Formats: sequence, structure tokens, C-alpha cells
Amino acid sequence: MLNRSQADWIHLDIMDGVFVPNISFGPMVVERVKKSSLLPLDVHLMIVQPEKYISTFRLAGADILTVHYEACTHLHRTIQQIKAEGMKAGVSLNPHTPVSLLEDIIHDIDLVLIMSVNPGFGGQKFIENSYLKIHQLSRLINDRQSRTLIEVDGGVDTNNAAKLVDAGVNVLVAGNSVFSSTDPVGTIAILKGENSR
Repeated sequence: MLNRSQADWIHLDIMDGVFVPNISFGPMVVERVKKSSLLPLDVHLMIVQPEKYISTFRLAGADILTVHYEACTHLHRTIQQIKAEGMKAGVSLNPHTPVSLLEDIIHDIDLVLIMSVNPGFGGQKFIENSYLKIHQLSRLINDRQSRTLIEVDGGVDTNNAAKLVDAGVNVLVAGNSVFSSTDPVGTIAILKGENSR
């Protein structure tokens, strides 16, 4: 279904039950998805010590690998490891984490993932303060003349997609709104329509 939709990427959430209070799946599932997918895999590590698994997820088929600021003691080193493996590197920020913490590394990051819910469970309500963080991040990217993309995950749907794009978001992650829809391909098309404005 995703292969025939207008989706650009497939976003995969890897949860370890430690960094977030839920467990999802690991590299073996990513590898199976890669075999079936015509789309790049955007792999989001919601795990402790993500630096230990960079090569593992590259071998499984990740094209983009995103780690959490909150999980990385040596973030710059982790970003460089991801890039050395040939993947695009992303950094995710939990709702309580300020954008300003990325000032010294914004040029090294291919994307910043703003969590607009507390990570760990799908179907949560969008946190409205996320718009402020998106504006702050957009200003930081522009001020530093960076090419970093802004990605948002959590509570994204056809009701807020246009406002998110207008705020500066480049990548919308829509899980529950797509997969609980009676017409997932149509819902993706609507979201893509909003994103192409």
C-alpha cells in the first residue's frame, strides 16, 4: 500500500522499553521492510546507547537514522558515525528539550525531528507548544544558513498538516492518522497535497 501511495519515506520507530515505555521491533523487521519497500527507510531510534547499533541498522537497510538528543552523551560523535556509515543523520528532541541545544551542531545534522507528543505510544494528542519549537528551529536553521530539514512526529493529521507546513516543517510523520484511516492512500494524498503548498 505504501509503495503505491504518494508517501516519500517510511518512518520506523524503534523502541527499547527503556528510553521509552514501550517496545516495538528491531533490525530484523527493518530488514524485512527494506526488502518489500520501494521507499527510503527513515529509522527513528528511541533507545538508550544508540551509538552501539548504528552499523546494525545500516546493514538492516536504514537510509536515514535519527537518534535522540537525550540519549546521546557524545552527540557530535554519534552523528559523525551515522554519516560515516553512509546514512543521513537526524536528531530528535523530546517535547521538554529546547531547540537552542542544537546551535553548535545544526550544520552537521540532515534533519531535526521535533516530537510533538511524548515518545512511546501512537495516537496521542498533538502538543501545541510544538509550533513555537518549529518556529525557533526554523530561525536557527535560517540564521546559520543550514540545509537541515524539519520533521515532526506525533498527532500529525489532515487537520494540522497545513499549519505545520506553514510553520516551516519539511517532513510530516503521520502514523495513526494514516493507518487508522479507511483510505490510507487517500489520507497520504491529502497530507501530500498540504505539504506541496
